[in-house]
Amino acid sequence: MKLIYIAIDGMGDLPIPEIGNRTPLEMAETPYMDFLAKNGKTGLMYTVRRGIAPESDVAVISLLGYDPFKYSTGRGVIEAVGAGLNVADGDLALRCNFATLGPGRRIIDRRVARSLTTEEATELSKAANENIKLESCPATFEFRNTLGHRAVLVFKGKGRCLSSKITNSDPAYTVINGIGVATPNVEMVLKKSEPLDDTEEARNAAALVNEFTEKAHELWDNHPINQKRAAEGKLKANVVLSRDAGSQLPKFFNISERYNVRFAALADMHAERGIAHLAGMHASLLPPPSGDLERDCELRVQKLMEILPSYDCFYIHLKGPDEPGHDGDCYKKAAVISAIDKFFFGKLLKEISLRDYIICITSDHATPCTLKVHSDTPVPVLISGGKVNSDGASKFCEKTCARGSLGVIEHGYELMPKLMKLLKK
Repeated sequence: MKLIYIAIDGMGDLPIPEIGNRTPLEMAETPYMDFLAKNGKTGLMYTVRRGIAPESDVAVISLLGYDPFKYSTGRGVIEAVGAGLNVADGDLALRCNFATLGPGRRIIDRRVARSLTTEEATELSKAANENIKLESCPATFEFRNTLGHRAVLVFKGKGRCLSSKITNSDPAYTVINGIGVATPNVEMVLKKSEPLDDTEEARNAAALVNEFTEKAHELWDNHPINQKRAAEGKLKANVVLSRDAGSQLPKFFNISERYNVRFAALADMHAERGIAHLAGMHASLLPPPSGDLERDCELRVQKLMEILPSYDCFYIHLKGPDEPGHDGDCYKKAAVISAIDKFFFGKLLKEISLRDYIICITSDHATPCTLKVHSDTPVPVLISGGKVNSDGASKFCEKTCARGSLGVIEHGYELMPKLMKLLKK
């Protein structure tokens, strides 16, 4: 018996009046996920806990069986590890976005309208690494773009450790008890990073972040890449937003050793790859989404089939519904979910026998179209295959899962032990 555990990024949602008080998942055509739901158990789950609207990294940590309030040390560290940067305890790592800054420190777009190419970002990153000299305290840095508008930033203090006890410059996220949480309805103005405690390490960390932010803006605002973008009527990528500082590597238990299984992960994003690597999994970063969902899904099934004989358990993180959720486009979100069902699950179920596999499908968090940000809404979950009995669900969606026999799972980290118990039956 093997486990295939799939998290679909941002799939969860709330009923939308525009589409008859249904959610995009309920509206989507999902015959393959419905088949799994009808033959398995369903429920709802708070991926972290009630009241927390998690970022993906915190949610994934929880989905893999780690209490994020005990194990998370900031998304910055995880992203940096996933991007292949050398990070040690005492370094300062931050998750970053290229963004568009207007007059009065007003943020015009947090993601440069998602129009920044990886090639453009690479040129801007090169300019920053070659031209910015830090003066606020003795330190070096490395800034690396990852995919599109996303990037990571690592500072290494010379002869001293830096502290992650600082605030974000990105106003859209707040740190609560060490956990990055989406903050709705905030004023979109670039913030200065502030120390959260009265230590030299925190003051130095905040000063470095602010210095880099200002110098990068000066450097990028009239960079040839941005002059060309402006001439083409595109937004400039002229500022960096940073968040979720980390200065310690997380001390995850080794998941394969804990459960005596061989665990592998297929990840779309660097954060998921970083978590999987630190958790002791074989971690593969898939090619970035191409825009052709059929091709992307088929590639992911193919990659899974290639490693299927070598491991016992597989964690697969699929992007897709999150972006239309942020854009408030319920029709596109439903279409993306339908495509994942057809081209990923449709292909997968033709390749395997459910007698030999347990399949779990859930989401890392909800990104409701009406809110356009992550929320603490519970997400649907199904477990099917193997010797799992049916609880009679008619469709895989939030409404039917609310009546499922799994009930409401209050903490995402409770799901992995349940799956391991089913696997060992």
